[in-house]
Amino acid sequence: MIVLVVDGYNMIGDWPELRDLKDYQLEEARAKLIEMMAEYQAYTGYQVIIVFDAYDVKGTENRKTEHRLEIIFTKENETADERIEKLVKEVMNVRTKVYVATSDFTEQWTIFSKGALRKSARELLLEVRDIHSEIKQDVEEHQVYQPKSRIPLSDDVLKQFEKWRRGDK
Repeated sequence: MIVLVVDGYNMIGDWPELRDLKDYQLEEARAKLIEMMAEYQAYTGYQVIIVFDAYDVKGTENRKTEHRLEIIFTKENETADERIEKLVKEVMNVRTKVYVATSDFTEQWTIFSKGALRKSARELLLEVRDIHSEIKQDVEEHQVYQPKSRIPLSDDVLKQFEKWRRGDK
């Protein structure tokens, strides 16, 4: 099993398409990161956990699941780095390989010393972009190849079947 722990705000601050959003639409930048990581998780089969720093926000840790991703907002007075280090310790075992995605050099060394592997924000972004391109290519190839029916059907009937297949009435 492979687990990828992502320092959410580190990715948002580093990835160009998210960095441009963060100053005026932080919630949208978080949502876009979550969407991108959900696609990554679905394609790779890795378990992805995103940690967002809520250091100055009053209250306890907030965990939620969105698009099958585990999303953690740290508790008051806890940094994302501290929570990531605890997560590595929790999920690390003989059968689990843990990667941490962060460009924080000090955090990279800390998690490496705990047995986890690191991915820089840039490395992860390149992987995400490659996966997006592969998915797009697969979809285009699938659209080109449409198997011929052995029973000749009119276009109207084919369109109706397609609506039913998609759940439309």
